Amino acid sequence: MAASPYRVTPARIGNSAGLRLPAAFYRDHPQFNGAAGHVEVLADNILLMRLEPPEADEQEAEGDSLMLGLFLDYLSRQALESNAGPCIYTEAMAADDEDLLADVALETGEEAAGP
Repeated sequence: MAASPYRVTPARIGNSAGLRLPAAFYRDHPQFNGAAGHVEVLADNILLMRLEPPEADEQEAEGDSLMLGLFLDYLSRQALESNAGPCIYTEAMAADDEDLLADVALETGEEAAGP
């Protein structure tokens, strides 16, 4: 990757001071949009900035939304293809579901992780 110089300018951010990166930086490097990081002073006029892209959360959220979207598409297709049309969820159905789930124990995140 070739080094591209980007001019930074001083900026007031609330009660703090900051450095503003130009929009071109984020256009050229979108993986750093919304990233936090650390700054280290190497010399009087040289800073080293390490950014930590928030990619793990975004990928997880994208995967969740993709799966939800696929599931909702499936449900929509099933509802449209059904000859009987929509079915009303009745109290009798709810009681049947409660009977089926009566002996089911749900694990919390800690219990599922194991020892």
